Amino acid sequence: MGEYGDAVVLFDMDGVLVDSGSSIREGLTAWSRERGLDTATVLEHAHGRTDRDLAGLVAPHLDTAEEAERIQEHEIAHDATVRAMPGAVDLLTEMEARGRTWAVVTSAGRTLALSRLSTLGLPEPRVLVSADDVEAGKPDPGPYLLGAERVGAPPADCVVVEDSPNGAAAGVAAGMAVVAVATMSDPGELEHATTVVADVPAAARLLL
Repeated sequence: MGEYGDAVVLFDMDGVLVDSGSSIREGLTAWSRERGLDTATVLEHAHGRTDRDLAGLVAPHLDTAEEAERIQEHEIAHDATVRAMPGAVDLLTEMEARGRTWAVVTSAGRTLALSRLSTLGLPEPRVLVSADDVEAGKPDPGPYLLGAERVGAPPADCVVVEDSPNGAAAGVAAGMAVVAVATMSDPGELEHATTVVADVPAAARLLL
């Protein structure tokens, strides 16, 4: 059994379960051009943030809720490039087979998250915390604390699996162990996590 073989697992989605980097880049590029924003600045600040928080940061003169919906529309339009992360299907299938409790806590909106998970044939989580469920996104601990509450587990019994510095910071702030996968970030950017591994299969060895 891995180090976290008894823990409740709270997975981030993009960069952990879903390889959506191209879709996110293309969607945000289309949105930034549509709104006359600097694309490089938008992309620089996007990783690990909700669309609402991103819009508030790079376009505070616009309605953040409306812009989050527009970003989601652009990303869905580019979702043909989305793939499951290597090892993600096997990991979730084994979690289900063992009766393990797990949830998805994502900065994506609910519509986008469910679209990506179902399109890729990933098991639908019994608990999904999306950007639509929280006032403040990662690195605020609220999303992960809500995930723990909804699965009925104390934070100390949960382990977070993340790929972004913001997400890892949120898990740590929530009082949870954090396994960071260096799939979308340099390992040095994730050093505040409890453990940093190269990819999802390496994370699976700790979780199962």
